[in-house]
Amino acid sequence: MKLSALALCIPLLALGQAAHAAPDFAQVKEILAKNACLACHAVDKKVVGPAYQDVAAKHKGQANAAELMTASIKGGSSGKYGPIPMPPNVGVSDADIKVVVEWLVAGAPH
Repeated sequence: MKLSALALCIPLLALGQAAHAAPDFAQVKEILAKNACLACHAVDKKVVGPAYQDVAAKHKGQANAAELMTASIKGGSSGKYGPIPMPPNVGVSDADIKVVVEWLVAGAPH
């Protein structure tokens, strides 16, 4: 490979890594707070619903993890983490759900 072609690839690799970085936790926390998610969930402990880190661990390595989590957030779910169902969250914007799901896929770091 020519050196000039290699030099052109380096910025693309850097962009690719940035695309897989977890969203900033401050941004995620703001989304969780404004949508009342923190009434039932916490990052590292079970409240009414599972800890976000437990959700992340359950879906770790699944190719369709983002799809599954998005569907559960939007449509609600039951039986995945115990007897208490999660109601649908129709008021949460698709953009906010995307940020939260990206954070979950990254392992729910804080």
